[in-house]
Amino acid sequence: MTSINTNTSAMTALQSLQTINSSLDQTQARISTGYRVADAKDNAAYWSIATTMRSDNNAMSAVSDSLGIGAATVDAAYTGLNSAKDVLDEIKAKLTTATGEGVDKAKVQSEITALQEQLKTIADSSSFSGQNWLSTGSSTDLSKVIVSSLSRDANGKIGIGSIDVDITALRLYSDDGAGTNTGILNKTINLTQFTSNSGAATAVDTTAYDLATDTVSFSIKQGGAAARTVEIDAGTLTKAGLSDTTIRSNADLTAVLKQALKDADIQGIDVAVDGSNNVVFSSTDNFTVGAATDDNGTPGTSAAALGLSAAAVVTSTAPAGATSVASINISSSTSAQIQNYMKVVDEALSQVTTAGASIGAVQNRIEMQTNFVSKLMDTLDKGVGTLVDADMTEESTRLKALQTQQQLGVQALSIANSSSQSLLSLFR
Repeated sequence: MTSINTNTSAMTALQSLQTINSSLDQTQARISTGYRVADAKDNAAYWSIATTMRSDNNAMSAVSDSLGIGAATVDAAYTGLNSAKDVLDEIKAKLTTATGEGVDKAKVQSEITALQEQLKTIADSSSFSGQNWLSTGSSTDLSKVIVSSLSRDANGKIGIGSIDVDITALRLYSDDGAGTNTGILNKTINLTQFTSNSGAATAVDTTAYDLATDTVSFSIKQGGAAARTVEIDAGTLTKAGLSDTTIRSNADLTAVLKQALKDADIQGIDVAVDGSNNVVFSSTDNFTVGAATDDNGTPGTSAAALGLSAAAVVTSTAPAGATSVASINISSSTSAQIQNYMKVVDEALSQVTTAGASIGAVQNRIEMQTNFVSKLMDTLDKGVGTLVDADMTEESTRLKALQTQQQLGVQALSIANSSSQSLLSLFR
C-alpha cells in the first residue's frame, strides 16, 4: 500500500541515518580524545579500573619524589662522612709527626685545631632540606623514614612501604641531652679494652652440650644505645659452621657466641673463652651483658652450660685517659699520650668507615627502588592504556566507513522523501 500520510521508507532511512550519525559521533569523540573509554558510560568496569590506577600512579609520583629527597639526604650524609674520613686521616698524620723529637707541638696543635673545626663544619653542613643526619644535637629522632612504595591488596586497601634508617651510629656530633656526648667525633673513646667475665665456667671441653631443643638468650647494651637481644639456638650452630647441634669444645662455643652477636647486629664486641674456661666479652666501649635465660624464660642449665651468667654483668668504667677526637690537645702531651690519641683517631676512623658502609647500603637500596618505581609507573600507564586507549588506525578506518554510510543514508532519505511526489503523476 502506498500512503501519503505514512512514508515507511523515509522513516526507515531516517532511523538508519540516526544510527550512523550516533556511531560517527562516537568515533569522532574517540579520535578527538584518544580514548576508547573516556567516560563511565563507555564501559563502567574499565573506566573504574583506569580511574583507580591513574590515582595510584599519581600517588606513585609522590613516592618517586620522596625517594629523590631521601636519596639527596643520604648522599649529603655520605659526602660528609667521606670528607670527615679524609680530615681524620690528616689529623692522624699530624699526630704521627708530633711523636718525633724536637717537634713544636703547639704549632702542630694549631693545625689539629683547624682540622677539628673543619670536622664540625663538615658535620653541620651535611644537610638537605633541613635534614642533617651527622650533627643532631640532643635530638632523639634517630629513626628516619623514606617513603619507598605504594601497594593495593586484593581488598583495595592501600599500603605504604618505607626504607627505615637508624642514624644512631652515623652521627658525628650529638649528645644525650644530659651532658654526655654520643657522636663518633665528640664522644669519649676509651683507650683500653673493657672486659666482662660472665662469671660462670663452661665445661664443654669435657662434656659436649646438645642444643637441639634449647634456646638461650641474653642482652647486650653498648654505651647509651638500647639493649639488643642475643639468641642462641640450633640454627645459630649451623650458621657458625658446626656439623650438628652439639658444642664439643671451647672453639665451638666461641664460634657460636660470635655468630649469635653477628645475628643480633652487635658490632665492636669480641668474645673468647679464657684459660679458666670462662666466657669473656671485650670491647673498646662500655657495655653490659644482661642475665642469660633459657627458652622457658628462667635461668637454667642451658645458659650455665654455655658459660653465661644468670645475673647481669657490668664492665668497668672508662679510664681517665679516654678522650674524643674533638677534645684532642697535644700541646703538653708526651709521646705515649700522643700515641693514645692516635688510637682514638683510629677508632673514630673505623666507626666513620662503618657508618659510610651503612649509608652506602642505603644508597644502593634507594637507587634500586627508584628504578623499580619508575618501571612500575610505566607498567601501570601501559596497563591503563590497554584498557581505555583508542586504536587510532581502527578508528580512522571506521570513520571513513561511517562517513560513506552517512552520505548513502542521506541519499536514501532523499530518495524516500521524494517518493511521495511521484504520486502526483498518477493524478495528472
